[in-house]
Amino acid sequence: MRFDLDRLPTDPVLLQKMLREMVQAMEAERDALKVAKQTVKAQGLTIEKLEHRLARLLRVQFGRSSEKMDNAQLRMMFEEIDSTPEPANDDGAAPKPESVRKAGTRAPIPAHIPRLTAEHRPEPCSCGGVETVICEDVTEVLDYVPARFRVLRHVRPRVACRSCETIRQVPAIDLPLPKVMASSALLAHLVVSRFVDHQPWHRQSVILRRQGVNIDRDVMGRWARKLAWLMAPLGERLLAHILQAPKIHGDETPVTLLMGEDGSHTAYFWVYLRDGRSSGDMTPPAVAFRFTTGRGGEHPAAHLAGYEGFLQADGYGGYNVLYRNPKTKAPRRVTEVGCWAHARRKFTDILAKNPSPVAAEAVVRIGELFAIERDIKGAPPDERRRVRQQLAAPKLAALRPWLEAQMRGLSADSALAKACRYPLNRWAAMARYCDNGLLEISNNLVENALRGVALGRRNWMFVGSTKGGDASALFYSLVETCRLNGVEPEAWFTDVIARIGNHPINRIDELLPWNWQAAQEIQNLEQAA
Repeated sequence: MRFDLDRLPTDPVLLQKMLREMVQAMEAERDALKVAKQTVKAQGLTIEKLEHRLARLLRVQFGRSSEKMDNAQLRMMFEEIDSTPEPANDDGAAPKPESVRKAGTRAPIPAHIPRLTAEHRPEPCSCGGVETVICEDVTEVLDYVPARFRVLRHVRPRVACRSCETIRQVPAIDLPLPKVMASSALLAHLVVSRFVDHQPWHRQSVILRRQGVNIDRDVMGRWARKLAWLMAPLGERLLAHILQAPKIHGDETPVTLLMGEDGSHTAYFWVYLRDGRSSGDMTPPAVAFRFTTGRGGEHPAAHLAGYEGFLQADGYGGYNVLYRNPKTKAPRRVTEVGCWAHARRKFTDILAKNPSPVAAEAVVRIGELFAIERDIKGAPPDERRRVRQQLAAPKLAALRPWLEAQMRGLSADSALAKACRYPLNRWAAMARYCDNGLLEISNNLVENALRGVALGRRNWMFVGSTKGGDASALFYSLVETCRLNGVEPEAWFTDVIARIGNHPINRIDELLPWNWQAAQEIQNLEQAA
């Protein structure tokens, strides 16, 4: 508001009125400016959240699976670092032993592959003399024999006896699936192609059609569901084996479920892992998947009913029902163990978007904790606890006040504040691994078990029904358990599918992958002897 100083009224009342109007206008402008600043701040936070989410999605889609930061990048973002930081990934590749093969030479063809020898002799000498082989040169070429189908004809003649006038015939063979004209080898191949090699039923149908065999994808799906019903006791035994462990890992991942006319719906695969090899426990590792149409806490509570021990999972609130009674808040017999990989991931997502010295230092500090773990991997629990108390505990004691100090002055809705708040809000669970050598610093073991689902989901894209989801959960349990125990899945499925229909239920443990592998090794030794 502007005034002509030469034409101001002389009446005091008018001057007071003009002054009041001017003050009111200034207050209105100040309020409007305040609202505008708040709007700009809120929009800035929204933009920061969206950029943070976009960077995280881009990293998941196109980035490296490892969360370790490049050393040069860390030094650029965090110049106060005196020494070169260690890689901040506990799953980093171990130092490779020096290869005995010279650089530039071909790797030998494995010895277990059958050899077919073709001898190429020169033409006989024209002088007619006696020829002697003084040496020979051998060239080995790797060949491929395309997969081929064959029909197994089981002929059962009826035999009549002329003397006693009786007719005898061998009983009909037991098919793996009643009224399904497919051998255990074919069924095993379809299952392994689907859940190990991530080939959808439709793609397998197209591949078989090129070889002149027409098996519709719906038929394959029905076969898989029937096979899952037959092998369900193995899935139950896997979960029972896992619930006997003193500590297990848990996680979940979404999947699209078709709902017919209602469109699609987000369902979930829950996974529970037992693997104590990093703490010196040589008990066979195992994985159990479960499929649900929701993500509520009632699902893990039902899966882990009666379990007593440690559960290592992320910070999802659905697991809280396992740790404490939601009504009385009283603790239960399942103890929470935090995951430092999830905490570190929140800072690496920030670094993927902009160079933040605070996030860089957090990655370095957490990386030092993982570096300690690499040196004690496979050691007994007592040794792991001793080293952690000596090396990791002081670093954790210094990390907590540092995170609290970074929180001051940050907006509560900023990505950096949320990253700092994640470990602080569950500090007891995050630091619990230091007091028990059985526990792990992260939940990466179970995330590795979910990689098959993540890869397959890009190919088959959705689950057709809840029954299909249950069947998929069972097959993922079996193939991942085979992988953890070093069992060739197609050989295991071929043998187990042929035997399980007549196998006594009270001896079902004999068919578990690690027991089956031990029996096969004993059988091979007996045959070799």
